[in-house]
Amino acid sequence: MSVLRHLPNALTCANLVCGCLGILNLFGGSQPTAYFIWAAVGFDFLDGFAARGLKVSSPIGKELDSLADVVSFGVLPSLAMFQWIGLTTQTEYIPFVALLLAVFSALRLAKFNVDQNQSESFIGLPTPANALFISALPFLPNALTASVFSLYGLLSITLLFSWLLVAPIHLFALKFKNFTWRDNQVRFTFLMLSVLLLVLLKAGALPLIILMYVGLSLGTRWVSTNK
Repeated sequence: MSVLRHLPNALTCANLVCGCLGILNLFGGSQPTAYFIWAAVGFDFLDGFAARGLKVSSPIGKELDSLADVVSFGVLPSLAMFQWIGLTTQTEYIPFVALLLAVFSALRLAKFNVDQNQSESFIGLPTPANALFISALPFLPNALTASVFSLYGLLSITLLFSWLLVAPIHLFALKFKNFTWRDNQVRFTFLMLSVLLLVLLKAGALPLIILMYVGLSLGTRWVSTNK
């Protein structure tokens, strides 16, 4: 058990390494940035799963997790967006707008660490969801890529998702206290639609899934407050 108790932090460090490798890949690598972000998301899921399973959660692990996330899900997608915007404009200062994604990801993670009201739901878009959305943009169907990868398309995405990271909106968490339909209608609906989209569009479904996640959360919140 003395060795296993270090497993969650080791997985968190693997998340961080994926983020660092992704950044290096941006400077001359040939692999899609998405691969490094998706690997980081996998390690991010596994470290929490291992911590709960082994019952070895700690304040250090929580802080380490946020530090890894700000690199893999904040800096890496921000720099990827920086490169994409740079390809659409001759104005050298405009691409720096993309750094807002890194700034607001750090703010999102800092708020999460001190907020005690995010155990049952999230307030603002989680940084892994934001990173998944951005990383999968190149995999969208061809009919969408022309408008998405225009200057105004990329700038709009940058500003919108920077805001979503810290927006005071409640988004449901995929945490199941039980598996009854009555208590988990939204979660089951989201998962079934997500699987369908992944089958149809593969990686290109990820941006649509994230938008659906936000839309379902807002719709559910509106219904509950207007009953």
